[in-house]
Amino acid sequence: MIKKNYGKTLKEQLKASAKDKLYRFLMADGMVKGAVVHGTRMINEMKANFDLGVLETLILGHAYLGASLMSSMLKGQDQLALKIDCSGPVKGLSVEANAMGEIRGFLKNNPIPLDKPYDNLTLSPYFGAGFLSVTKFLEDGKSPFTGKIILEYGSVAKDLANYFLKSEQIPTAFSLSIYFDKKGDVTGAGGLFLQAMPGAKESIVTEIEKEVRHLSSIGTEFSLGENPESLVSTVFQNFSPVILSDHRIEFFCRCSEKRILDYIAMLPAEDVEEILENGPFPVETRCHNCNTLYHFSKQDIENRYHRRK
Repeated sequence: MIKKNYGKTLKEQLKASAKDKLYRFLMADGMVKGAVVHGTRMINEMKANFDLGVLETLILGHAYLGASLMSSMLKGQDQLALKIDCSGPVKGLSVEANAMGEIRGFLKNNPIPLDKPYDNLTLSPYFGAGFLSVTKFLEDGKSPFTGKIILEYGSVAKDLANYFLKSEQIPTAFSLSIYFDKKGDVTGAGGLFLQAMPGAKESIVTEIEKEVRHLSSIGTEFSLGENPESLVSTVFQNFSPVILSDHRIEFFCRCSEKRILDYIAMLPAEDVEEILENGPFPVETRCHNCNTLYHFSKQDIENRYHRRK
């Protein structure tokens, strides 16, 4: 993939990259597991590559943060896909995550068509009716598993929590937040995921739910310089949280010029020959998962096609 710069110097971008991490933790004597993600650079890179406005960044960004948090449950070569298909102007989205913290995905409608300027944080009208599905591709699984629910809230965080409750019967909470400055730039983005372990005391879960309801905006906290470890230890200090591990999180797609050229060369022979005869050149192909645009000359395609033969 090719990443676009988003207005910061290389030094600032590298500093931002160092902060983007996913932290896994346990608390309440192991009765509740959780994850917190700092994803400010990830959301900025996503925004720049897809040339997103504020509304589009908010909706797709929430899905990126949600998928990042769910990746805390993956291991090895495991992957997952979060998809929403809906009747509203968003039309839907697709985001993929793997155990290495690589996140990619797209909105079906960009820009989102609006009857009037976006001026509030209520996102449900933009989703309308629809479905949310989560597909897990587990390394040791025989085939992918997909769970699917009806959208009830038009909120990625609330609908993901509802997915775990209905599809997997596990009490779960998500908090997803992106903070924009007055210019519309993202200065803080992050999220929190909590899930009750088997046998967790209902009273403890209820107390933790109260803390989550009163949690301030994570995106705002990160924009002010707060770090994930400090946030967890402060908010949940009464439940003795213990950080288990952390790893990078990144907007990353494994597409490449070679891989895309291979796809073109593997088209049916008559299609490739039609391209070679009529062009137009350069042939332009865009990766829908990261919006990278690739250009191929006639010679590029011809050479690869003849190697295939």
